Amino acid sequence: MKIHVVSAGESIYLIARKYGVSPQKIITDNELANPDQLVVGQTLVIIQSTRRHTVAAGESLYSIARKYGVSLQAVLTANPQIPNPSQIVIGQVITIPGESQTYGTIEVNGYAFPNIAMETLRKTLPYLTYLSIFSHQVNSDGSVTNITDSQLIQAARAARVAPLMVITNIQSGGSFNSDLARSILRNPTVQNTLINNIIRILREKNYYGLDIDFEYIYPADRENYNNFLRRVVNTLRPLGYSVTTALAPKLSAEQKGVLYEAHDYPVHGALADHVILMTYEWGYTYSPPKAVAPLNEVRKVLNYAVSAIPRQKIFMGIPNYGYDWTLPYVTGTAAKTISNTAAVDLARTKGTMIQYDATAQSPTLTYYEAGKKHEVWFEDARSIYAKLTLAHEFRLGGVSYWTIGRYFPQNWLVLRSLYTIRKVL
Repeated sequence: MKIHVVSAGESIYLIARKYGVSPQKIITDNELANPDQLVVGQTLVIIQSTRRHTVAAGESLYSIARKYGVSLQAVLTANPQIPNPSQIVIGQVITIPGESQTYGTIEVNGYAFPNIAMETLRKTLPYLTYLSIFSHQVNSDGSVTNITDSQLIQAARAARVAPLMVITNIQSGGSFNSDLARSILRNPTVQNTLINNIIRILREKNYYGLDIDFEYIYPADRENYNNFLRRVVNTLRPLGYSVTTALAPKLSAEQKGVLYEAHDYPVHGALADHVILMTYEWGYTYSPPKAVAPLNEVRKVLNYAVSAIPRQKIFMGIPNYGYDWTLPYVTGTAAKTISNTAAVDLARTKGTMIQYDATAQSPTLTYYEAGKKHEVWFEDARSIYAKLTLAHEFRLGGVSYWTIGRYFPQNWLVLRSLYTIRKVL
């Protein structure tokens, strides 16, 4: 795999010639809707197939491997007919494998809403270990709202993807609610009702496990949440169900704020099968313009996380979206959510180029509309590569995408090139 950044004057045909692949392969792999209108700064993922090389005078297998940017061992593996690497002859034809850089095996979770387009889901499932369906909302009496999830569960299991039931303390018609969480976490009787309802739904709908996403819990309920998690794990694990939790991106155990204080990394790390770190939303709907998941900030979270949670249990969150801010930024104004592919298309239609921030490891662009300047931050193949490489550097067990609702072909090309996705079904 190669990640090519488009320069001024380049075309698909020139780029294809450079890498020895067909233009149509680049267009198809990247699902380019406008291949004749590339944007300066746009990324293209180049997946190279095997090639054939005729040995010339003075060449060795080592020099040939260097010429094509692959390892000597990869060349030897692709040419089992060569018994002695030091004895190749002029005119001999050898196979050159596509460039590969594998980091090994990884588990991948993807969050999806019940209304996800089934074609998008079908295309994404081969890259997932788990599908977390968002969400069953808990009520203050321990009841759980129903969602239309049967089709997603069936599709996931048919693709050997484990479906996870997600429960949240989102109030009906609203957002995450601290009082709702408190009504659950401070009442053992309500917890009994809730756990019984969870078990019923897990069984009736054929879920693989549970993902608890309780957010904005009052700091005073920290130990109540820990005890609730203990009850859930001790009840569900003997029944054969896994338990995953989603945690805010903390920098230390003492980090203040209602989003952070009740999320006890060491306890969740000890109890849960997996812990999803929500390492995104530095740039968010009501923030000033900035990268959604700047790599330097994500690294700080992981530095603390691996000191408190077993590495193989950690799933690093990766955003599958960006934001478009209107400038000058005014506190309280909202940015618009934008897909990664739509951001590139916006650059094309506005005639602007894409920049790349080396510190955040994130692409960005600016444009003007109706006399107003806009600033956009999103993800591309480079930023995805950087995030997946960071997960490898920290030896994490997996990554988790929020959300898979908007298909981003370059992400899956990069992921597949770097890792083998583990299946648990």
